[in-house]
Amino acid sequence: MAPSPEDRAGDRIVIKLDDLLYQRRMTLTELAERVDITLANLSILKTGKAKAIRFSTLEAICEVLQCQPGDLIGYQPD
Repeated sequence: MAPSPEDRAGDRIVIKLDDLLYQRRMTLTELAERVDITLANLSILKTGKAKAIRFSTLEAICEVLQCQPGDLIGYQPD
């Protein structure tokens, strides 16, 4: 039986954008310009406060950073 949402309250999706930017020697501002997304929205994603991400945005970020979605997004159980 799958755990209920209450049981999974400590599980979380983690965004590893800082690591990728560091490895690529790229700033958040530069990425925002290259992906054509506002710096504010990219910051929300980077801090893990985003509730969703469009596949088109994910694709653009992966294209610019030359990575796979799994390099950017991870799952961390409680």
